[in-house]
Amino acid sequence: MAVEAVGKVLGIPREKVKLHDTLLGGGFGRRGHRDEEFIIDAVLLAKEAKSPVKMMWTREDDVHNGRHRPISAHYLKAGFDGSGKLIAWHHRVAGDRVTPYMDPVRYERAKKDFILMLGTDIKGYEVPHQLIEQIYEDSGVRTSPLRGIGFTANKFATESFIDEIARKHGIDPVKFRLGLMQSSPRATKVVQRAAEMAHWGRTREGRGLGFAYIDYSGSQVAGAAEVSLDRRSGEIKVHDFWCAIDCGIAVQPDNVAAQTESSIVYGMGMALTERITIRDGAVEQSNFYDYRVPRMSDVPVMHIDVIQTDNHPTGVGQMATPLVAPAISSAVAALTGVRLRHTPFTAERVLKALG
Repeated sequence: MAVEAVGKVLGIPREKVKLHDTLLGGGFGRRGHRDEEFIIDAVLLAKEAKSPVKMMWTREDDVHNGRHRPISAHYLKAGFDGSGKLIAWHHRVAGDRVTPYMDPVRYERAKKDFILMLGTDIKGYEVPHQLIEQIYEDSGVRTSPLRGIGFTANKFATESFIDEIARKHGIDPVKFRLGLMQSSPRATKVVQRAAEMAHWGRTREGRGLGFAYIDYSGSQVAGAAEVSLDRRSGEIKVHDFWCAIDCGIAVQPDNVAAQTESSIVYGMGMALTERITIRDGAVEQSNFYDYRVPRMSDVPVMHIDVIQTDNHPTGVGQMATPLVAPAISSAVAALTGVRLRHTPFTAERVLKALG
């Protein structure tokens, strides 16, 4: 895509363009878009200067010209048989499309946006009747995948709803999940292991415990968050996060654990503090003082268990990120009886929900 974008902007054949690809560990963002604006900037500057240039955006430029994960709203409904068994599931999503902005060529081939909807299915759970609906609501904001892609928003909706169903029926949320996955031994194992690691069921004075499970492209992931809440300020503190992951054959188990920890930190930022607001068509945030990512002091103690199996490797890069928001939301619900439904859980939103 970079080669094609450069050839197009300079009006030369792509065969005349050579890309010196560099490797960057832990680098996220601004890759995979067909316009490749930062590369085009450098090329146009080099053309005018008639010399190689090093082009660096300020962080303010980076934040102001970002591409954002799609804003979305969710409607969920569940149906039960006479014995109280969950047998019907309805999930309707309204949100911005991603692929027309990220890769219009790809979008024209498929004529549908799959990125917005990834994770709306509830694999791992045995619910015989499911209806998933998609309503495009284009806001005009340039969109892009964020770590966890559609799973991050969609699993916040589905896993919070699963927890809400369980609590409404007076059933332990972990037990309720296990009852829905009797034909899924791998799912059962990660749920049981994560619950065991977190000592699920133990009373914690002044703290709440929340749970979430995901089948992410075949990788089985389950996690629990322990949180406290300052009711005067609305600040949520995550103290511990436990996660069990079965990604098939773990080729490098230490890297799997590190990736999972990284995924959890990303998930915390999206769940608690990271927020972009737009006024008069412009992004209001500029840098880390007003776009707040997790500080080291915010990061909980993370307990990761990589479950080795002989299944085909299915990936770990972002599998734990979508666990975080529903686990925190359910922990707050366990602690206060109040369900947080809007991410990020800023102090103002928490106080409004409590009030």
